[in-house]
Amino acid sequence: MAAERHRRWRLLLGASAGDLGALGEDDQRRDSALSGLYGGGEPVEAGGRRGAGLGGSSPVLHRWLGDVRTYFPSSVVQVMQRDAVERLGLRQLLLEPELLAAVEPDVGLVGTLVSLSGAIPERTRETARVVVRKVVEDIERRLADRLLAAVHGAVDRSRRTSRPRLSDVDWGRTIRRNLRHYQPEQGTVVVQDLVGNSRRSRQASLRDVVLLVDQSGSMAESVVYSAVLGASLASLKAVDTKLVVFDTEVVDLTERLSDPVDLLFSTQLGGGTDINRAVAYGQSLVRRPTDTVMVLISDLYEGGVAQELRRRVRELVRSGVTVVVLLALSDSGTPAYDHELAARLSELGAPAFACTPDLFPDLLATALRREDVGAWAERSGIPVGR
Repeated sequence: MAAERHRRWRLLLGASAGDLGALGEDDQRRDSALSGLYGGGEPVEAGGRRGAGLGGSSPVLHRWLGDVRTYFPSSVVQVMQRDAVERLGLRQLLLEPELLAAVEPDVGLVGTLVSLSGAIPERTRETARVVVRKVVEDIERRLADRLLAAVHGAVDRSRRTSRPRLSDVDWGRTIRRNLRHYQPEQGTVVVQDLVGNSRRSRQASLRDVVLLVDQSGSMAESVVYSAVLGASLASLKAVDTKLVVFDTEVVDLTERLSDPVDLLFSTQLGGGTDINRAVAYGQSLVRRPTDTVMVLISDLYEGGVAQELRRRVRELVRSGVTVVVLLALSDSGTPAYDHELAARLSELGAPAFACTPDLFPDLLATALRREDVGAWAERSGIPVGR
């Protein structure tokens, strides 16, 4: 009981508590979140408040918001989020559409706006959507064409057949394959093997892609890229795309893939994680294992049952599903992640590594062709499962 009292006083007093007691890992994160907002031992400001220790333009604001949701109950989160808007200088940004419109938009700002979407007043919401759409369109310009071309190429090659209909014959490849049968006397090639693409119905997809996206605060940038790339994939009839976001709950946002901005504002960045629960839901979506690619985008800090998660991944891989674990889908350098779990999943046949958005089209094409994704990552200079 005394130890619990010391712990509470230590969290209340912050760094000024001195040697009152050491904090565990989770309490250190709580203390850091409190100090970032309310200060950590600084002189008390007028009005009795400690000075804030986190600037309003901090690039880690969205991560701070995620920690707040993870380590405090929802009633406290609401108070701290309102205080953050006041103390960190965000209220003016959120209340003035003109100022928000003048900010240089980037993926980090989108993560912050989505995290604070519940606090944005009605008259600023449309401006916030415009800012988010600018970033979304920029990502689409950079990556969408490459993604679609890579996926089309992978799927088309996977459906080559030696018995195509006449209208589906690839004459260039057919002639090259049959050059050994060239008849110089007649000046012609005798075609013995036809090469072409099998025709499919308009409704039938050739591959299924399931994106499971961790929406905890540290994954904000990955959520943004996943939403945009998922929406681009959803425009392809050859690929049936599902997008699922999760923290401790699982939400299927597939129906919102037509508009990545709507999709982003439907997420709830921050909170804990139950990866096993998300993978269980993803497993329920698998209709044809050998034609399915499942991409789990998470830092693997599992709040659920890690042993059960490994069992599910093993089942998926053994059934023929191509499972890839992206520890981050971002340009922000080496991410923090659970190294042990990443190594375990890689050993099970689900290679785990971080990936930049620019490399994602090639990664997905490799997975769709059922080639060795781990070997592709190694060739690309990406360490796997370490």
